[in-house]
Amino acid sequence: MKQLIVVLTGICILIVLVPTLLVIPFQGGSGIKKTEKQGQHQEKKATTTLKESPVSIPVYRTADRRVEHIPLEEYVVGVVASEMPADFEIEALKAQALAARTYIVRQMVSDQTVRSPKGSLVDDTQMFQVYKNNAELQKIWKDDYRWKIKKVTEAVAETQGKILTYNHKPIDASFFSTSNGYTENAAAYWTSDIPYLKSVKSAWDKKSPKFLNHQTFEASEFEQKLGVKLGGSESIGKITERTPGKRVASVVINGKKLDGRDIREKLGLKSADFDWKRKGNQIIVTTRGYGHGVGMSQYGAHYMAKDGKTAEDIVKYYYKGTNISNANEFVNRYMAKK
Repeated sequence: MKQLIVVLTGICILIVLVPTLLVIPFQGGSGIKKTEKQGQHQEKKATTTLKESPVSIPVYRTADRRVEHIPLEEYVVGVVASEMPADFEIEALKAQALAARTYIVRQMVSDQTVRSPKGSLVDDTQMFQVYKNNAELQKIWKDDYRWKIKKVTEAVAETQGKILTYNHKPIDASFFSTSNGYTENAAAYWTSDIPYLKSVKSAWDKKSPKFLNHQTFEASEFEQKLGVKLGGSESIGKITERTPGKRVASVVINGKKLDGRDIREKLGLKSADFDWKRKGNQIIVTTRGYGHGVGMSQYGAHYMAKDGKTAEDIVKYYYKGTNISNANEFVNRYMAKK
């Protein structure tokens, strides 16, 4: 009887202990995984959280006709979200964030050639940089708002406080949508040469949906917009010179010399790399690329990132000889002037 009691007691102890022993290893493993996940989440959160900006940007909101003071990094989020598609590669978005922040910091410390309304540093249009706030982005993005704003904010957070400099000064971080296969020399588009804005090959852009475009004009409209008279033949004019970026520099139409940039602007063409043909009373113009072509190609940046290039690789490719620097010195100088 005594032995039976001992056996029964042992069985009871085993019934209690075995499940516990079986569960402990799994609890330990689960605990480790949970800790790792928490650590990963905390690390991710740290990179996607914007630090409080020491300065606000006075932005003239054109729709409301008022000046709104927007924290610097929040402003950069609104610009990147407005200027580059959020579904672009994260490294391209980071490159755009560097360009956008550089642009506004340069505005802070340099004499402005383009004036914004009184009391503001910039407005929210293409005259400076397009900016939209969260409420405006929600209306545009609708159901995609949450993931898009998270991705853009991550790109800005991972570059926050950083700008592009040349000779210790913020650069003119010009950018555009799509090249014709080459970016353009600044001197070929503007009046002055800028050493870090030189023509570079950008073959990635041929993958862009905006690479090729066709526009059709009535002959009378074409003549009126360009101030020319077409001859009676099928000929339109002769391209006499191209830029370093392979865009049209000059054209002669029925004895009149025209500038390629002027033609692009007067006809509203997507690019100054164009050719044309005449079919009866219609002129069909084919363009390659989208935008002025100076600086960073956004679609080029996107496809460079797809090829494994980093944001630093991208900006240093399109902005030759530049450095990624801390913005504090320039921000402090701006604040001291106020």
